[in-house]
Amino acid sequence: MADLRYPVGPFAAPSSFSAADRAAALTTLAEFPARLRLACAGLTDTQLDTPYRPGGWTVRQVVHHTADSHMHAYARLKFAVSEENPTIKPYDEAVWAEMADARLAPVEVSLGLLDALHARLVWMLRSLGEADFARRLFHPERGGMSIDDYLALYDWHSRHHTAHVTALREREGW
Repeated sequence: MADLRYPVGPFAAPSSFSAADRAAALTTLAEFPARLRLACAGLTDTQLDTPYRPGGWTVRQVVHHTADSHMHAYARLKFAVSEENPTIKPYDEAVWAEMADARLAPVEVSLGLLDALHARLVWMLRSLGEADFARRLFHPERGGMSIDDYLALYDWHSRHHTAHVTALREREGW
C-alpha cells in the first residue's frame, strides 16, 4: 500500500534548479488555486470533513492549511527579496489545523484567499531577476535556503496537498 501521507512522494530538495525548473514551478504555483478548487468541487460537508488518511487532516483542514502555509511562504519570500538572509518564523501547523477556522470554516474562504494570494505570489516571483533567485533566507527547521529552494518546496507542497484530495476522491469513488 502506498504511503497516503505522501501521494506525490516526500519532498526531496533538488541539487540544482534550472530556469526550466523555475518556469515549471511557477506554472504549478499559478495553477494551484484552480487545481485545488477543482479537486474540492462538489464535495459535501461530510466529504470535506473526511480525513484524507487515517489519523490525518480532513479535506477542509488541508485546504485551510494550504492557505496558512502559502501566506507564510509569500511573506517569507518577500522578506528574502527585501532583506539580507532573514530568519523566518516557523509556526506549528498542527496547532493551526486544529483551530476553529481550519476545522469549521467553509473551504471557499481559503480557496478565494489562495486565488488572490497566488496571483500576487506569482506576479512577484515573475518580476525577479535571475540573480534574485539565489537570495537566501534561514529557516530554523530546514537551514539556509535560496528563493529557488523555497520555490521548489512550494511547487511540491502545492502538488502534495492537491493530491491528498484527489487521491481520497479516487479511493472513495467521489
